[in-house]
Amino acid sequence: MTAASGATAPVLRIGNCSGFYGDRLAAMREMLEGARDGHGLDVLTGDYLAELTMLILGRDTMKDPSLGYARTFVRQLEDCLGLALEQGVTIVSNAGGLNPAGLADRLREVAKGLGLDPAIAHVEGDDLRSRAAEVGLSEGALTANAYLGGFGIAAALRQGADVVVTGRVTDASLVVGPAVAHFGWTPTSYDELAGAVVAGHVLECGTQATGGNFSGFRTLSHTGRPLGFPLAEIAADGSCVVTKQDGTGGAVTVDTVTAQLVYEIQSTRYLNPDVVTDLASVRLAQEGPDRVAISGVTGAAPPERLKVCVNTLGGFRNSLELVLTGLDIDAKADWVRAQLEPSLTATTVSWTRTALPAGDSDTQEGASCLLRCTVLDPEAGPVAKAFTGPAVELALASYPGFTMTAPPGPPTPYGIYRPEYVDRSAVTHTVVHADGSREVVPDPTDFSGADAADGLRPSPYPAPVDSLTRRAPLGSFVHARSGDKGGDANLGLWVAHDDTVDADKHAARVTWLAKFMSPRKVRELVPEARDLDVEVYVLPHLGAVNVLIRGLLGEGVAASTRFDPQAKGLGEWVRSRIVHVQEGLL
Repeated sequence: MTAASGATAPVLRIGNCSGFYGDRLAAMREMLEGARDGHGLDVLTGDYLAELTMLILGRDTMKDPSLGYARTFVRQLEDCLGLALEQGVTIVSNAGGLNPAGLADRLREVAKGLGLDPAIAHVEGDDLRSRAAEVGLSEGALTANAYLGGFGIAAALRQGADVVVTGRVTDASLVVGPAVAHFGWTPTSYDELAGAVVAGHVLECGTQATGGNFSGFRTLSHTGRPLGFPLAEIAADGSCVVTKQDGTGGAVTVDTVTAQLVYEIQSTRYLNPDVVTDLASVRLAQEGPDRVAISGVTGAAPPERLKVCVNTLGGFRNSLELVLTGLDIDAKADWVRAQLEPSLTATTVSWTRTALPAGDSDTQEGASCLLRCTVLDPEAGPVAKAFTGPAVELALASYPGFTMTAPPGPPTPYGIYRPEYVDRSAVTHTVVHADGSREVVPDPTDFSGADAADGLRPSPYPAPVDSLTRRAPLGSFVHARSGDKGGDANLGLWVAHDDTVDADKHAARVTWLAKFMSPRKVRELVPEARDLDVEVYVLPHLGAVNVLIRGLLGEGVAASTRFDPQAKGLGEWVRSRIVHVQEGLL
């Protein structure tokens, strides 16, 4: 796939077979068999890491220091390595997590057992735990991993690696690295690198680009087939076409690709270790069935500092869920809370209740709602028997119909995520080649980009439109995709592409959405954000806005007591909110 192996092919075909640790195990074989059947691949990537995953892997290493990598990836390679080598498909994955060297060694053992001898390289240098004080990070963290770029992966591929495993590179780096190796881009090929970052961002979450978690799911053809994983055909200028293999489920449309583009971003400036990508420059076009072209992407010099994913052990948590049925729901909830609260000693106690049931329901479940209590404490004691015991003792001594959805369980540890930042000089980005030799990846030194840690200001917005004439759900013509960025919630909204709507009406809808979604309006739609910082950014060529709600998720996924701790359903809730819309837009 490199220039050293002969003439450079005009298009590099990169597929994805994993969007998270726990994704479909069969996907690697599906992608390779699809490639063998005429949908050729040059590179197959797998993304296994997220902020929460790093915490899980950190806890693995507490039990066994030889672990710390995604063990499902080992099973996939054991099943598929021979097929990949036979087809000449290179495997690139961040499954190394906290122990890329250990994963590389394990894969060599697997390959030897299969009678194969692939060149396996790994990338390291992201793990800063042992140097936390030296580089200015908080000490005592369970994980502290800098996000690396794609040039280490590129160096490994230029040396002929068949398999490259990494620690904490950015998700997009899994695509940037192979593209750099294939096309010979330099660290100042900013537009090309930015295009590859966008391609990588679309691929990184697997089937989210082909219809998974898509608010327009009813437009998809539901045949019972698993959703196909996406692939990108990348050109030398960084542009690409996103597609999927024939015969797989789902679809690749401007809307499904937009859904992934607005997922878990922040401002219009998407900061990566190799380049700052201008998301406002991205243009999409439906090139054909299941083919979306991405073009026009521009980039600038990368930030001077690198983001570090820091996870610390926050303590222990537990929860119970009580069922309230029939009449007097509020009084029942008040009584059981009054009975339990005097015995609760945890530092954090959170109560939530689902919506009140409709009257005269014809099912018992329909006449019920749930009352949840979640507790957190630095120590296990206050969230163990001290919490569950008093609740169980009320079984015959509280409100009528007292029951729980399940018996209360033992406490579980939770972690706290926070981003920190280090100077690039603090990180030694290193490739360990298949022959054991080590190569330090040089870092660019001439920066004009913004610091990754500095605050980004939202684009200015016009005042909200007042001349609205009809009440309708926001989702009448607006799609959404939401998720978490640490303790912040990200909400992407864009105008649906509808073949029955002409270009002028579509443009009018885009203008309305951009004017409508002010920070003030976000706080109205999401009352829990009324005291939080809200930022709104316009993505004009996508017909989209991106909303960042600072602190909605508290101290991050593992520590959040919210009903939806990762904000995955936030977008669907906002789409269901009733708003005033100009009659002609509906």
